[in-house]
Amino acid sequence: MSRLLIVEDEKHLADGLRFNLEAEGYQVDVAADGETALRLIKSDSEQYDAVVLDVMLPGKDGFEVVSELRQSGYFLPVLVLTARGRPEDVLLGFEAGADDYLPKPFDLAILLARLRGLLRRHTWGQRRGEAARERHESSITSTAPNEKLSREAGPRQEDVFIFNGKTIDFGRLELRAPGQTIRLTLMEAELLRYLIEHAGKVVSRKAILEEIWGLKEDTDTRAIDNFIVRLRKYIEEEPSKPRRLLTVRGVGYQFVDD
Repeated sequence: MSRLLIVEDEKHLADGLRFNLEAEGYQVDVAADGETALRLIKSDSEQYDAVVLDVMLPGKDGFEVVSELRQSGYFLPVLVLTARGRPEDVLLGFEAGADDYLPKPFDLAILLARLRGLLRRHTWGQRRGEAARERHESSITSTAPNEKLSREAGPRQEDVFIFNGKTIDFGRLELRAPGQTIRLTLMEAELLRYLIEHAGKVVSRKAILEEIWGLKEDTDTRAIDNFIVRLRKYIEEEPSKPRRLLTVRGVGYQFVDD
């Protein structure tokens, strides 16, 4: 049985969410502000399977809460509820580390479907990641450490991508390098996966907005640029002089393999 944390300062909404989610078989706790939510999650990182997080909260808002969780190393799924449904606000949520969003007012059936999808994807990702890592470790003795960029049957099948001494494990949302493991947010991983799957091709900002985030093309694209800056810090030897993740001025981005 999954245990959820609802972070909502309007009591009637929090009570309604709790009632309906418990009726669906979930265990539910409620926090009325961001500070309380952070304290509950950090007191036991394993107690919650997902968070339903309002943006407009007293004190720290929802964007600050999810950002602090990610920076502190907590990567449980977060579904953001927001009355600020502009595409720019949605991107702010993704940039902070949210996994999905739902604008208010929302239909309960849609909330339940989104939540089930997040929980299912999180569980499947963990299982795929474990299986892919086991397969990779069993074959690593026959693999040269600096061999040409290679994939294990493609990221969609194996969810592992290996290049230049680094391993991107999409199932576990991890980038592993000698002596270092970096946790990726779901949206960082999805953007990196999309660019890798289109390696050698120029991917437009329009395609990124529509294919990854489901947003219209006239959305402010600065958030995409911020994602790219972060990804370069993860995968480039010199992020200020990228060789893998290039900007094609006026068009978009290109992932370059060996």
